[in-house]
Amino acid sequence: MQNLNLKLLGVVFFLLPLSFLSGCAAVAVTGAAAGSGYAVAEDRRTSGTMVQDESIEFKSNGRIKDKFGRKVHVEVTSFNDKVLLTGQVASTKVKNEVGDIVKAVEGVRDVTNEIAVGEIKPLTARSYDGWITSKVKAKFVNEGLFQANHVKVVTEDGVVYLMGLVDREEAQSAVKIARSTDGVRKVVEVFEYLD
Repeated sequence: MQNLNLKLLGVVFFLLPLSFLSGCAAVAVTGAAAGSGYAVAEDRRTSGTMVQDESIEFKSNGRIKDKFGRKVHVEVTSFNDKVLLTGQVASTKVKNEVGDIVKAVEGVRDVTNEIAVGEIKPLTARSYDGWITSKVKAKFVNEGLFQANHVKVVTEDGVVYLMGLVDREEAQSAVKIARSTDGVRKVVEVFEYLD
């Protein structure tokens, strides 16, 4: 089990830099999951849903980029066909437009729009958010209270969003661990519950 935890931790630190390369992360994660068999076998989503989530992210990002170019910073995260939007845009109007664009993507069941209205955060702030995400994921693995890949972690401006198909006990453990992580300002639950 310890060897598996170390392996998973290594994968997390390998994939972290890829998360900053917007279109490439999905391919890398999918490839890593397919290559190891571990992530796919332990994920509660069907393989079809996992592919659909990647497709939702890809299509959403493309449509947002086509409409707004570099005027916005939006992260699209899909888990079990539910989408979380984070990032920064210039106005409430643009925030709502981005939400509408994503809602129109085939396969999207629900959108949680947590985009902030304001100035786009610099890369250094986004890098720090990536570091927080890595620390939270590593703590999930180290604590061993649930399968770490059952919970998707997204961090924006120190706010940690937790997504996944979990039971309430797993959710409580994940929230407690995330809240105890240095640098986390707030934890927001975007879970789907199994019980």
